[in-house]
Amino acid sequence: MIRSLHRWPGLIGAILLCAVALSGTVLSVYPAYEAINAPSSAGMNVAELATRVQAQQPTVEQIRRAPSGKIMAYFYEGDQPTAAAIDPATGVMIGSADTPALQRWLTNLHRSLFLGDSGRMVTAAGAAAMLVLCLSGLSLLARRAGGWKRLFSPLRGQGEGRRHAAIARFSVWGLALSSITALWMTAGTFGLLPEGAGAPAFPTNVSGRTGQPPATIAVLQETPVNALRSLTFPVAGDKTDAFTLKTTGGEGYIDQGTGALIAWNDADAWQRAGDVITLLHTGQGASILGLVLGLSALGVPIMGWTGIRLWLTGRRKQASSRVPADQADTIILVGSEGGSTWGFADTLQATLTANGARVHSAPMSAFAPDQWPNARRILALAATYGEGEAPASASGFVDRLTALPEAPAAPLAILGFGDRSFPAFCGFAAEVARAAEAKGWKQFLAMDTIDRQSPQDFARWGRTLSQALGASFELNHQPKPPSTCELSLISRRDYGAEVQAPTAILRFALPAASLWQRLTRRAFPAFGAGDLLGIVPEGSTVPRFYSLASGRSDGFIEICVRKQPGGLCSTRLAMLEPGDSVHAFLRPNPGFRPVRGKSPVLLIGAGTGIGPLAGFARNNRAARPMHLFFGVRHPSSDALYAEELANWQSEGRLASVTMAYSRGPTPIYVQDVLRRDAARVARLVSEGAQIMVCGGRDMAAGVAAALTDILAGQGPNLATLKAEGRYAEDVY
Repeated sequence: MIRSLHRWPGLIGAILLCAVALSGTVLSVYPAYEAINAPSSAGMNVAELATRVQAQQPTVEQIRRAPSGKIMAYFYEGDQPTAAAIDPATGVMIGSADTPALQRWLTNLHRSLFLGDSGRMVTAAGAAAMLVLCLSGLSLLARRAGGWKRLFSPLRGQGEGRRHAAIARFSVWGLALSSITALWMTAGTFGLLPEGAGAPAFPTNVSGRTGQPPATIAVLQETPVNALRSLTFPVAGDKTDAFTLKTTGGEGYIDQGTGALIAWNDADAWQRAGDVITLLHTGQGASILGLVLGLSALGVPIMGWTGIRLWLTGRRKQASSRVPADQADTIILVGSEGGSTWGFADTLQATLTANGARVHSAPMSAFAPDQWPNARRILALAATYGEGEAPASASGFVDRLTALPEAPAAPLAILGFGDRSFPAFCGFAAEVARAAEAKGWKQFLAMDTIDRQSPQDFARWGRTLSQALGASFELNHQPKPPSTCELSLISRRDYGAEVQAPTAILRFALPAASLWQRLTRRAFPAFGAGDLLGIVPEGSTVPRFYSLASGRSDGFIEICVRKQPGGLCSTRLAMLEPGDSVHAFLRPNPGFRPVRGKSPVLLIGAGTGIGPLAGFARNNRAARPMHLFFGVRHPSSDALYAEELANWQSEGRLASVTMAYSRGPTPIYVQDVLRRDAARVARLVSEGAQIMVCGGRDMAAGVAAALTDILAGQGPNLATLKAEGRYAEDVY
């Protein structure tokens, strides 16, 4: 339901919303431009301003102050009415008061699409659609993140979905505010809101005299220019007329002969609310807010494009079966981080559909068994992220299952996807199995696992599934190779030969991209240190991932590689010479990078785990306190980045560097130097330090044990630090 509320207003109103949003973005610049260029009137009162303007322009009829601070005077030159911008310090004309032609054109487009009242109603409908999009989008963002409390946690996943969510998370607040204020202003335009107090009735008790100079009128002396809306002068020679004063606090009339205030209405709540709404929508009087709203609006065409691409992708995924959820007898739930598990789900859906099943596929984050009344079985394909965590498309699944009053009636089968070389192999799938058992959810197949996306393992599980369903089919999955980009090696530095651990720092040229490649997103995407470079070795369908030691701003792509015995990918990389090339792709890893702020960062690693940590230090131009603890075998053989580390420390990019040599004169491991510096480590953690660990899983386990001992009884433990986003691992 929420996805439909989000999808259809966006698709139907995409062009309208883009036109309104882009015109709003450009219009948001004008208040800032006016505020920057408007001469200051701070500390001046209206009496002084009126006197100066009248001295320069004796025929002045009205003085206005725009919310930006721009002062304008309206007067006659001969018999021609004229308007000019005024310097309040002198009363001298400094420019035209006319609205620029482009601004008028954009304003008409933005408000009414050049269609008058009918156009205003259309743009109001667009604002309502945008509000629906914002509210439904916020709900989907929270679901993606795993709950409202995690709405601002680092985004996971990749591709258009991640880009769409990243832009939405910034833009949705400004777009929601603009939509609400636009609807209010439209309601006011069509008389659907009270008009407020407005001006009082014109008084009948005027003195009948003229000639009171503005400089001597007490009310004008007491009114600061910054509160002025307009001052209208009485018609020359008309003894029954009066000064009309409008301010942010109200409006009224001043006797032109005595200077007395003879009628006044304070601004009521509706007028004040209308003023605030106008300020919030236009940014006039709050130029910084206007620019923020303009930037938010700039996200609309980008989100429109990514949203349409996501919709088309979703339609392609459902091409083999368009069975609605409430009509399906088989539900496939997918928990995927990088998208590869969806490929297996597509194969499973196509095979089951060919054998007569009515199949509906959905992400595990959309778990809603009450919407599947005809389901006879539920198949959960669950990958694992990090150390046993839920992947991006399964956020909140276990919490929703636990919160159900009773288990779903349709029985469950769980298939886990992971890498057996990691200790948390299929950890999330195992967690789902435990939660299902605790809820009393019947499983018609025992949990099974797929190692490294093996088509053979998947086919084996398929045979078991076909027997359980009383059918006969084979799951023949052909993994789709990722879209790659050719990277050319420009340099390499070799280490570790003396300790039988050949290691290299490989630096690749940043591939050039044409404008068309950038527009079609076929160029190598933006990246930062800590993101992952995926390389598919020859003879395999499973990519190997290497943590990046550089960001795009560095102008190159750098990784650290240790040659593994029998390793297909590491052996190939170890043989590269400058000028050789490999095909690779990028996978974002937003969960492993320093959080923003000035708090300290503890960088802990060993061996090739120095890669992303070196990248963080290299880009620490603001000299944030970063403390590196780094372990290698021997200082003369495999001390990666030794020269750079010394330079970065002298430049302030590293606050300290603590080395651990496991084969030096006094062998010591990185977890040992942490224990040795326990007091300093505990102090840095108490000051809000973030801890980032990269390297082999044995090292990471030793570091975790050391930190547990160091922090015992001294404040937050590792579980708390992880929950707060202050402890991150990149472990292999």
